[in-house]
Amino acid sequence: MTTTYADRSTDTTASARSPLFSVLIGLTTLAVLLQGLWAGIFLQHDGQRDNASSWIDVHARGADIGILLAAAATVAAFVKLRARKDLWGGAAVLTALLVAESYIGGLIRDASKDTLTVVHVPLAMAIMGLAVWLPVRTRHTT
Repeated sequence: MTTTYADRSTDTTASARSPLFSVLIGLTTLAVLLQGLWAGIFLQHDGQRDNASSWIDVHARGADIGILLAAAATVAAFVKLRARKDLWGGAAVLTALLVAESYIGGLIRDASKDTLTVVHVPLAMAIMGLAVWLPVRTRHTT
């Protein structure tokens, strides 16, 4: 029995997508979006940590959840979409950036290194861009 070109393209398309990865990266993107919302809520207090403390805690826990989801998406992409280096590589970079961002955020909060905010906020924008690019990229087949 011979395989036609149409049969091969269908197989490639099916193997180039993973519902598990799509769900995990979608939830990661939502977590990243909410991080911006929560940061805006506590930043409206003009740096008065006592008034914003609970929102800073929410922001910190959101970072933990985002890292966990990004790591799970990376594993899912590597296992299910190994041929899609753009997806598992992008998810791995997202995970690494989220870890770095969380570390910097911890220094800002726990060590009062407020000067690191000039790194933290632009890095957050880069993370947002990558978090939006990954779900869009899943729609492309290679």
